[in-house]
Amino acid sequence: MKAKRVYAIVLRQFYLMRGSLSRAIPLFAWVTVDMLLWGFLTRYLNTVAAAGFSFVATMLGCVLLWDFFMRVMQGVTMAFFEDVWSRNFLNLFASPLTIWEYLGGLVASAIVTSSIGLAAMLLLAGFAFGLSFTVYGLMLAPFVAVLFIFGIALGIVGTSLVLRLGPASEWFVWPIPALIAPFAGVFYPLSTLPPWMRVVSRLLPPAYVFESMRSIVLTGHVSPWPAAAGAALAAAYLAAACWIFERTFRYAVRSGLIARYSAESVS
Repeated sequence: MKAKRVYAIVLRQFYLMRGSLSRAIPLFAWVTVDMLLWGFLTRYLNTVAAAGFSFVATMLGCVLLWDFFMRVMQGVTMAFFEDVWSRNFLNLFASPLTIWEYLGGLVASAIVTSSIGLAAMLLLAGFAFGLSFTVYGLMLAPFVAVLFIFGIALGIVGTSLVLRLGPASEWFVWPIPALIAPFAGVFYPLSTLPPWMRVVSRLLPPAYVFESMRSIVLTGHVSPWPAAAGAALAAAYLAAACWIFERTFRYAVRSGLIARYSAESVS
């Protein structure tokens, strides 16, 4: 893998955003809306909560990291969709670019865009609503890492799905975070879920992150093992996602699907 080729993929995304406000503004617009909505909601809940309990730390922090997770996933898929919409695959892979260099470029693009969104959310949540991430201590770093790795994994799976089924199947990708959210326990403890849903939750890395975050806020301490389990699961999902992407790409090349890409192809 050559870093120069990975950088070229990232640079292409930069040029696309620089030349179009409609691509650049969403990096800030939606995270601002989310932080304002949930920030004012948690501020109101604090007025009716018991003394000493803060919804800002228990809920707004979780919402912020969940939003970060979605931005990571969408950072990968949106960079991929730019090539889908422009039918740019033949141009890319007629060059010496390898699939791992291309995938590395997508991930690097996601790192940049999600970092911008995370910085905007941290500034707004901190200055407007007094959210301080020091309450989570050193565990914040592994929490962010687990969500980032799992977001990358889901983004790669989403690109594989569209690569296999065609551009019209992109609508299968957008609902993925919403389908996961009820099992991840972003807004409530997993103990509120029925037993069969808790079984699914144990297979999702975000569930370990948000349970640990609530434990830190409510009790002041947390075992490192849930975060370690979430990290192991996220790494396993990432490895599986890369394998799926490689197999899907090989099929698209071998079957000629990559040369027949059109806005309507779904087979």
